[in-house]
Amino acid sequence: MTLNGRTILFAALGCGLVLFPAAGLRAQNAATPPPAADQKQGAGQEVDPLKRERTDSEKIKARKAVREELKGAYKTWLTQDVTYIISEEESRAFKNLSNDEERDAFIENFWLRRNPNPDSPDNEFREEHYRRIAYANEHFAAGKPGWKTDRGRIYISWGKPDSIDSHPSGGSYQRPMDEGGGQTSTFPFEVWHYRYLEGVGDNIDLEFVDSCQCGDYHFTIDRSEKDALLKVPNAGLTQSEEMGQSKKADRFKGGMESLGTGNMGTQQQSKEFDRIELMAKIFAPPPVKFTDLETFMSDHKLLNGPIFPFDVRTDFVKVTESVDLVPITVQLKNRDITFVTKDGVSKGVVNILGKVTTIMHKTVQTFEDTVEVEQPAELLEKSLDRQSVYWKSLPLPPGDYRLDIAIKDVNNPDHVGVYASSLHVPTYHDEKLGTSSLILADQMNLVDSHSIGGSGSFVIGNTFIRPRVSSSPYKPVVFKRNQQLNFWMQVYNLSIDEATKSNQATVTYQITDTAANTVVLEKQVGSKELGAHSDQMTVEKSLPMAGLQPGKYKVTITIDDAISKQEIVQSAPFVVE
Repeated sequence: MTLNGRTILFAALGCGLVLFPAAGLRAQNAATPPPAADQKQGAGQEVDPLKRERTDSEKIKARKAVREELKGAYKTWLTQDVTYIISEEESRAFKNLSNDEERDAFIENFWLRRNPNPDSPDNEFREEHYRRIAYANEHFAAGKPGWKTDRGRIYISWGKPDSIDSHPSGGSYQRPMDEGGGQTSTFPFEVWHYRYLEGVGDNIDLEFVDSCQCGDYHFTIDRSEKDALLKVPNAGLTQSEEMGQSKKADRFKGGMESLGTGNMGTQQQSKEFDRIELMAKIFAPPPVKFTDLETFMSDHKLLNGPIFPFDVRTDFVKVTESVDLVPITVQLKNRDITFVTKDGVSKGVVNILGKVTTIMHKTVQTFEDTVEVEQPAELLEKSLDRQSVYWKSLPLPPGDYRLDIAIKDVNNPDHVGVYASSLHVPTYHDEKLGTSSLILADQMNLVDSHSIGGSGSFVIGNTFIRPRVSSSPYKPVVFKRNQQLNFWMQVYNLSIDEATKSNQATVTYQITDTAANTVVLEKQVGSKELGAHSDQMTVEKSLPMAGLQPGKYKVTITIDDAISKQEIVQSAPFVVE
């Protein structure tokens, strides 16, 4: 965030004018009562250390020990995951908790206070928050992770803007009259427009400028900062300067913006404090809507009954160091669903219940959904050989879990199925090259502008991708020759060259005939084509299957990072029928 080319230390405007009570410290001090008369010890008696009031030095030492204890996943959660949405009061309270059990309870209640639907086992706010982080990392990285950029921060805090006026190449620019009029040349810039932001106001315009022309768009309240000719004498003049009514040198005699002293200059200068106030609000944590919600969690019993077969696939996508997105894909055969025909329409309904628990049997995520399959009655028989797919993406910290899923055929209540499996959510370490799951999909395409932002079924970033699901984790997925093979994978922690602010990696993908052990297709792509200024990139490709003979194959993707000298390989088998 800059103003007239200078960095602003904005803590005073953002939250320094409000003094929050140190709730954790107050509670800690209140828990240690002063020595009462009936607690005095007689001669020869030992003082109970639990009842003795601590000295000031002991209190300071205890608080320091608590701060040092805040590390690992808890530190990442505070300083990365929720750093833009946690209030100062919540942050202080969290830092003063004394053990991991209290921290776990705090984190649970933190999300529950923001849950827009307390009666649902899903927390839409939390899921949307982590989807926004994933989207920011994929689209706004600029020599640093996307969540650390100004565009990433505002996207995470406030969501997708209602419209974007984008000038990715800068160039010729006709100033509006409220910026002085006249023509100039600009750096790349964007203006994000929000119709309404709660706690901020109506019709909010936020401007971002890439003055280094390296992809790092920073937020600014100085609209003259995008002017590439601002410091060039007699170039890029405003309308009043062209008419001789003012001089360009007058622009630099003070004020927040260097737009000149045209007809609207006085009016615009009166709005300077409005823009400062906007900056304070936009970079403050969004308001908490559900402050009175204390606790919420419901455990569900899994269903039992005759076998209703279904297949499950789990994938892993990095969001932050402490959280992964875990897409869960459930595949049902239409032939196993009971259809009821009414008014010429055959309809099958399946209830799906899922639960993720820790190895200590603590429930960390639940989800409930209904899958409906409809067909015209005359086409039902043909549709029975097809499959229906359900998708749910859960944010989970790295670690080991148990995943339980139960399904019920609503039109045949005794027809149920259950699934249970261990779930290892990987840790993506800094400085170590890593990848998401390699997903083979039967459908993959860019989503429209209404779906961009990581929301919706089968959407990761700005890509709709529907995974193929095999009947067993040990069996390859199957494609028909009239289908396309789509594969998708993200790469993390690419090294960035400090001089060029760009990565230097090579992506090689191969299709291998595993029966003959021969390479039938190989292609190499430079990482700059997939995201030059990011430490993260997405590899996605669609290939027709018609050129492949029936048989067993394997996709292999190799990432070679020339800067860090690291290499990583991912592969996935498939069958062509």
